[in-house]
Amino acid sequence: MKITKVYTRTGDKGETSIVGGIRVRKSNVRLEAYGTVDELSAHLGLLAAVLPVGDDRDLVIKIQNNLFNVCSNLATDQSKTPLYESAKLAGGEIELLEQEVDKIMKLLPEKQGFVLPGGTQAAAQAHVCRTVCRRAERRIVALSEVALISPEIQQYINRLSDYLFVLAKKINFNAGVSEIVWQKVCK
Repeated sequence: MKITKVYTRTGDKGETSIVGGIRVRKSNVRLEAYGTVDELSAHLGLLAAVLPVGDDRDLVIKIQNNLFNVCSNLATDQSKTPLYESAKLAGGEIELLEQEVDKIMKLLPEKQGFVLPGGTQAAAQAHVCRTVCRRAERRIVALSEVALISPEIQQYINRLSDYLFVLAKKINFNAGVSEIVWQKVCK
């Protein structure tokens, strides 16, 4: 589909349309939720750009595609508009993330302590994605307190942050970069 017009002028006064044509304020908790997921997808795009071609990059791009479904779900007021198929996650996506986390954890050496975000550029970007994902989860929880949200959406975002954490560890491990473990600073 070709985009023929980018601006509509319909949002100039602080409102926008969600799925179903319902107008809401741009400060609405629903927009905060799916806007943060969109921000996460943009950060994942940067992560994909710095990852080498291969399975990790392919999964990050698959996750970006899934996040379009998540945004559609969050942009639908299910009390007024039925969910489109495009707003549903395909079956097995949560389990895929869990399997990937388990697979990565088997590869990594055990380390104790909290890890400071960083290491390689790709690992540091995975940590940025993880923190934005956690914020998206908080926004989705806030939305779920006032609106119906499909339970798999919150579960997927929760697993995604776990995956991004272990992906960062894997990237550093594969690059031979030691992680920095948090140490209490004493005066």
